[in-house]
Amino acid sequence: MVRKITFGVLWLGLIIYAFFFAPPTQPDTFELIKNLSTGQWQGINPLVVALFNVMGIWPMIYGCLIFIDGRGQKIPAWFFASVSFGVGAFALLPYLALREPNQKFPGSKNAFLKILDCRLTGIALVIGTVILIAYGVGQGDWGNFIEQWQTSRFIHVMSLDFCLLCLLFPTLLEDDMARREIKNPQLFWLLGLIPLFGPLIYLCIRPPLKETGDELTIKN
Repeated sequence: MVRKITFGVLWLGLIIYAFFFAPPTQPDTFELIKNLSTGQWQGINPLVVALFNVMGIWPMIYGCLIFIDGRGQKIPAWFFASVSFGVGAFALLPYLALREPNQKFPGSKNAFLKILDCRLTGIALVIGTVILIAYGVGQGDWGNFIEQWQTSRFIHVMSLDFCLLCLLFPTLLEDDMARREIKNPQLFWLLGLIPLFGPLIYLCIRPPLKETGDELTIKN
């Protein structure tokens, strides 16, 4: 119950902060989002481009755990995982609040879960992330980014969303490690505390999920 309340309060606090305390929305925000989404990056700080695209990778990282975790949940994990592509932690926090601890994987993996469980998926995400980070850090203007963070609600909240996704990952990591019979607390803390690349490394090194003959009615 404490866990549910904590995530619920955090979700509510995030919404209140984003709408009432974050910097104001700039007039060109929708144009910026459209250009970022369509690859028209000319004149946009590479750091903003990298952050925007990494925020598209984060839901894939979480999806590699949530769709598997959802096999034993009463709530539709697919819904929260899908919506997170648009709103990040705003969609994942309710799932974390409503889910129950789940250290077993009943039944067998379908084709979709096999892709999510495959180490090649993790490797592909690592390559994409490294390219984006190298582009953003190598060519970005930090002074301009800080200025936008202080004046633009979109940049400000997106940055906060990124930080939250880094911090929340361990809440799913423990159960995923248990499902794979990984009994290594040091590995848990190491991967859980490394922002972004810790989860990516985990997807590359975790052993395949063991299937069982027990089937449950699922919603994802």
